[in-house]
Amino acid sequence: MTPLAPFPAGRPRRLRRDAFSRNLVREHAVTAHDLIYPVFVQEGQKKRDAVASMPGVDRLSLDLLLPVAEECVALGIPVMALFPVIDSSLKTPSGDEAFNPDGLIPRVVAALKSRFPELGVMTDVALDPYTSHGQDGLLDDTGYILNDETVEVLTKQALTQAEAGVDIVAPSDMMDGRIGAIRDMLETDGMIHTRIMAYSAKYASAFYGPFRDAVGSAANLGKSNKKVYQMDPGNSDEALREVAMDIAEGADMVMVKPGMPYLDIVRRVKEEFRVPTFAYQVSGEYAMLKAAAHNGWLDHDAVMLESLLAFKRAGADGVLTYFALDAARLLQKQ
Repeated sequence: MTPLAPFPAGRPRRLRRDAFSRNLVREHAVTAHDLIYPVFVQEGQKKRDAVASMPGVDRLSLDLLLPVAEECVALGIPVMALFPVIDSSLKTPSGDEAFNPDGLIPRVVAALKSRFPELGVMTDVALDPYTSHGQDGLLDDTGYILNDETVEVLTKQALTQAEAGVDIVAPSDMMDGRIGAIRDMLETDGMIHTRIMAYSAKYASAFYGPFRDAVGSAANLGKSNKKVYQMDPGNSDEALREVAMDIAEGADMVMVKPGMPYLDIVRRVKEEFRVPTFAYQVSGEYAMLKAAAHNGWLDHDAVMLESLLAFKRAGADGVLTYFALDAARLLQKQ
């Protein structure tokens, strides 16, 4: 580090005195272009069901989702990420509904790209919304999640989404080798422009609870967990190995999940690989801030924007956040 002038020749507070100088030397900032908005979509018409554990977040039918997409475009939010709420009658141990070309997600993707071609659409590649057991993969007779057999199904799911016109497929399952299999499939089928955002360092975190309520997998999962395929929260070097493998297999972008409790991982990934790096401010993080603000313990808007700034400061190029609309509206006024 360059030696600095000692006090009193050096007075760091000089540059903090006025708003203009603080703005002039600010190292990081959040814009609407940094945000990806995760949404929950369900079948039906005029259906809006609140997610109790995520205040302000609803499960929406497509007709109610379209105005949200329109607002994303107006606010400059570049990408909407889709997460399906699947009827329990369609859930099976093998999750075959995940690659139904007439299923919920392919139809929603096609509608969004038809109405708002300028809006990026991202889809989750994982089986947990579609399986009757709530796991992200297929099970053997002992209940262990099979890797290679699951990758075959995930590849079919990604192909179905790509054929529907999605811009970004985002495998969130943490199966070994799935990025390479999906990339090979996309290349073979001529879909060379379909991007892959890999959930490369996805931890077996306790912060996902409200999300599982939202997509309806919590009850199916029961007391089971995902520790045999998602990462151990105590590991950091392992995250770099996972990211390196996904990049080598053809990922265009990588992600760390959860977000704020894992900012050290975001920083290590960005410094090591210098590739487009994203973080997911997950449902539990959102719920905590909302609850504290509701109780008057924190300033909602200030903490929301500060939390997003922390991601950028740590090295994230963008953030998946349920605050995206609120944050973009505030940023537009600044």
